[in-house]
Amino acid sequence: MFFPQAMTEMELIVPEKDLLQVTSILAGQGIFHQVDASYLSSNNNVKSNDSWKDRAAAYSSLERQILITMQALSIEAGSPPPADQSAMIKLEAVRPLAEQIEQDVKDSNNQLTASQKKLEQLQNYIRQLLPIADIDLDISLLHNPRYLLSILGIMPVVNLERLQTSLARIPYVLLTLQKDRENAVVWLTGSKRNTDILERAARSAYLNPFDLTDVHHGTPAEIIKSLNMDIESLQESIRKQKARIAQLHSSYEHQLQTLLWRVRSSRLLADAMAHYGKLQFTYLIVGWVPSSKTEALTQQLKQASGNILVDATPLIRQGQANQNVPVALQNPGILGAFQQLVTTYARPRYEEIDPTILMTLTFPLLFGAMFGDVGQGLLLAILGWLIASRKIRALQSLASLGTIIAVCGLAAILFGFLYGSMFGSEEVFKPIWIAPLQNITKILAIAIGAGIIILSLGYLLNIVNAWRARDWGRLIFDHHGIVGLTLYWSLLGLGAASVIKGFPLPPLVFTALAILAGLAVMFSEPLKHLAERHRPLIEGGLGTYIIQAIVELFENLISLLSNSLSYVRVGAFAVAHGGLSAVIFILANLVSPDHGAGYWIVVVIGNIFIVGFEGLIVGIQTMRLEYYEFFSKFFIGGGVPYIPLNPVPSGEK
Repeated sequence: MFFPQAMTEMELIVPEKDLLQVTSILAGQGIFHQVDASYLSSNNNVKSNDSWKDRAAAYSSLERQILITMQALSIEAGSPPPADQSAMIKLEAVRPLAEQIEQDVKDSNNQLTASQKKLEQLQNYIRQLLPIADIDLDISLLHNPRYLLSILGIMPVVNLERLQTSLARIPYVLLTLQKDRENAVVWLTGSKRNTDILERAARSAYLNPFDLTDVHHGTPAEIIKSLNMDIESLQESIRKQKARIAQLHSSYEHQLQTLLWRVRSSRLLADAMAHYGKLQFTYLIVGWVPSSKTEALTQQLKQASGNILVDATPLIRQGQANQNVPVALQNPGILGAFQQLVTTYARPRYEEIDPTILMTLTFPLLFGAMFGDVGQGLLLAILGWLIASRKIRALQSLASLGTIIAVCGLAAILFGFLYGSMFGSEEVFKPIWIAPLQNITKILAIAIGAGIIILSLGYLLNIVNAWRARDWGRLIFDHHGIVGLTLYWSLLGLGAASVIKGFPLPPLVFTALAILAGLAVMFSEPLKHLAERHRPLIEGGLGTYIIQAIVELFENLISLLSNSLSYVRVGAFAVAHGGLSAVIFILANLVSPDHGAGYWIVVVIGNIFIVGFEGLIVGIQTMRLEYYEFFSKFFIGGGVPYIPLNPVPSGEK
């Protein structure tokens, strides 16, 4: 699992009569990563590819139509049925059925929507009439009188005086039919000659008229009674309409699901064939297959087409030529969750080591070392398990993150036992290894030592990647290659020999190595060009290059120092974690010296704060150490995702 799957390039020349069957086998196996070869078509055969594109577009349109119908009936796509994928479904055969089902569903849904809209309107009438239900007033008097304009509505009580002031110059009648502390139901009437003034004053006072256009005769109480009867009848009609839709759901569910997957499969087959190269009487298919599955696929293809020509070429690693090879990562379970962290940074190239296993090991260890606590780690582990189990619907999309949180929580528990910390208290049990607060210098030194090991591993991985890519210049002369690692280790040895008495090797040896490695780093570019037989060795003037090389060497030395010291934060956060926990207990003692309820409330809130806030910060710092300190030493990225042709598209692998 340290390396992506070995890939083989396949080129197929297929007779036109066998095209559909061959394509069906390639799609059905789910292992063939297609490469667009349509540009290889002869000029006379471009229209053939356009025809397949048109068919793929037609299938796509029908697929959307079916999905909309299924959405209207609340039908899930479900699992693809065990159908024969070799037969491309004919649009003329299935489109009438899809349109008939769509029309049945649309008619039923339109009827239900209209009924629900009518019900909402009737309920709105009742809400408007309820405030004046006890008033003996025939509503029909308000409709289309010859000489008067009447407005019945609700308005804020505080605006009553404003409304009266606005109407002071014209004759009007304003009756307050009902009033509470905030709103009043009023009836405003006046001459139709003053319609503009009346309506403008009503809007200014925020008088909202009741919409009773469909209510004609009777008092409010009589109308409410009639409306309630209409509502009961309408609700019964809605129940029948919903039952009808439920019946349609049961009747069409299997039919629509089968139809969807057959149309989807046909769309994928047509789209795949649109990207083939078309020759005179044959098609050219190009793609990649995992090397371990090439032989079995070749046998199946030859059984399906006796005249097929298969050219399978296992990839020979040769550096830059491998950039377009699809990368199939093989990381199931917990490794799959940490693989997402890796691909967030970059997808490894074909010749690169897949760092997922390293991420799975180092990420939880760094996190646990900074966040070592048995109780708080247990809370994180439980939280991560809940998210990963998908039992919290709102967090189902974060299942992979939940797995990472759970693993980091377990690592925090491990370091909690090593540090002797339980919910921030270091008095529950003695540390198995070290108490960070009592051994600050030691924990910081250990963190730097761990960082040196991780950084050295990054250099070694870069050397391995360069060897796999047959990039000898990068392997030997790169800043992170052999000379870069030699410079790093010689500087470390020089520091150790200068500080530690009785060190086996004298400082002079490391000084000589550092000078030689430094010169090699300075002249890495011409040395790479020499190894690769590239001319000229130095582009630009020699003087300019030397000045630039000295600056780059200085930057490299600063980088070596800063990268190593960056891991101090592992020990620093371990100390800070213990210090913050101690502060919580100090605050709890201030709130309740006798350890009463207030004491435990502060302890609980403090632990929740640490788990949430500090846990997030430690996670970010761990990510930074992985990405910017470790991955930057060996991981270039930029790989192509492996997305095999499949009748049930499921993303990359």
